[in-house]
Amino acid sequence: MLDKCRRIPIAQKDSFGCGIACVAFVTGISYTNAKHKLFDENKATTGGYSCRDMVRALKKFGKEYDYRYVKAGHFGNNTIVFIKRSKRYPFGHYLCRVGKGWMGLWINFGTRDMDPDHAIAGFRKRLPGRPIYAIFSRTS
Repeated sequence: MLDKCRRIPIAQKDSFGCGIACVAFVTGISYTNAKHKLFDENKATTGGYSCRDMVRALKKFGKEYDYRYVKAGHFGNNTIVFIKRSKRYPFGHYLCRVGKGWMGLWINFGTRDMDPDHAIAGFRKRLPGRPIYAIFSRTS
């Protein structure tokens, strides 16, 4: 079951905005606010964000997170994972753990319409790839 306060998934609005959407979801703010207040906005369209960028953004919001390389594992609520680059996700992709599933920030990615303005967010039961990094709360 999902947290009552975290039921609404957040879609990414930029080609490389999956990290922004995950941080917005974890902090409970909008995508736009997270992008403008917590991130270097230029990276949203030019190549994306590293795990270090994500940890810095969360820290600006007062959240103590860290990251590490993972081979597999069980992930707690609000853990953000970066899945390995693949044919479907040529640059990799961030998703956020919620309850027994994952918040997908662009679940219709890979369809004919590749415009991030048409990205649909939702929840999925399984990760669409192999996680290689986990960004996790230091306090939980």
